[in-house]
Amino acid sequence: MKILIPFSYYHPEQCAGLFVIDDMTEEAAHQGIESLITVPTPTRNVESGTKWSRNETLCDGMVQVHRFRMYGEGKNPVLRALRYLFCEIVQLHYMLWKQYDVAFIDSTPPIQGLKLPIVRLFRKKPVVYNAQDLFPETLSGTGLAKSGGLLWKIGMWVSNVTFKNSDKIIAISQDIKRSMVARGVPAEKIEVVYNWVDEKSVQPIAKEDNPLFEEFGLSREKFTIVYAGNLGNAQNISIILDGAKELPEVQFVVFGTGGLENDVRRRIMEERLSNVHLNPLQPYERVSQVYSLGDACIVSCKKGLGGSAMPSKTWTIMSCGRPVIASFDEGELKEILEKNNCGVFTHAGNVQEFVAGIKNLAAEPSRRIEMGKNARQFILDNLTKEVGTRKYVDIIRGVANMS
Repeated sequence: MKILIPFSYYHPEQCAGLFVIDDMTEEAAHQGIESLITVPTPTRNVESGTKWSRNETLCDGMVQVHRFRMYGEGKNPVLRALRYLFCEIVQLHYMLWKQYDVAFIDSTPPIQGLKLPIVRLFRKKPVVYNAQDLFPETLSGTGLAKSGGLLWKIGMWVSNVTFKNSDKIIAISQDIKRSMVARGVPAEKIEVVYNWVDEKSVQPIAKEDNPLFEEFGLSREKFTIVYAGNLGNAQNISIILDGAKELPEVQFVVFGTGGLENDVRRRIMEERLSNVHLNPLQPYERVSQVYSLGDACIVSCKKGLGGSAMPSKTWTIMSCGRPVIASFDEGELKEILEKNNCGVFTHAGNVQEFVAGIKNLAAEPSRRIEMGKNARQFILDNLTKEVGTRKYVDIIRGVANMS
């Protein structure tokens, strides 16, 4: 059996979701299943001097990576859109001509699903769609579309084509599944599998043992809040800066890059937010150190987007034994944090609640420590790498056996 994985990014690039592919293909290899990852040449967050090859073999030959030539991803929106289109044409070629038993596609870019009717017509190969977020709802988060507008309607059509032509859909939260069912997707077609954490490599690190304090000139004595990830509209980064303005005694440490990076830098300078430390996004192997800097760590979203995504950083924060401070829409995340006493929920966009939540955590160290322990235990009980990857492979194997 062989899985074809047409993907948008892969190592040495740094972006969310790569761990899903790595861990899933590793588990598949252990079960005797081959994987072929087709991906354009690296462009996103690649460190200078990094070496890579167009063809790579992993997992004792069970996983092959083929990188096809494509121009670099810049910031020009037209060139980026064309790059996505060209990549999809190449990926369609692979889906039509490569030898495989089942295809596994991701929700980035969302236009991936448009090639599925052609594949279904000519190859009739089963497809598993991995919904890491929900399109076109995410368009409003980037400011590209308004609900009900032309671009929104086009996005809705694209997602409906994807759902219709996928044999099985993996949703990373119950909220996303509910949204899909409300749009007419049969519930039996959707399997909910939360993104997992490699709990053995992502572990709590004591402040005194964390070298990032010295590396980034941070104080161990100050109460510290950490945000790591994309600096974009969907994440509502402004609430972090608004909170920092209200809490000058708190040390806010931000690791990230994205469309609003320059705006964030400008606000830090203009508003003299000396308690905000903006740093580059760190490699995944340093994730334990990054989140362990914090006494608590942030998960945020723009109001109205909580039902279309479940940030994987939530589980990474919890695996590091840190409480989550959420600025999010009501729903599944709130239920998990409150039911398991592993974080503080505040409503998306509500600065007053966000500030009050941080103040309460700072004032109650024993409660904060208990939340961190509960968070780590929740991961160990529910979201380990072994459990998550086996669910993915079981779903893929089941779809392949149906064909």
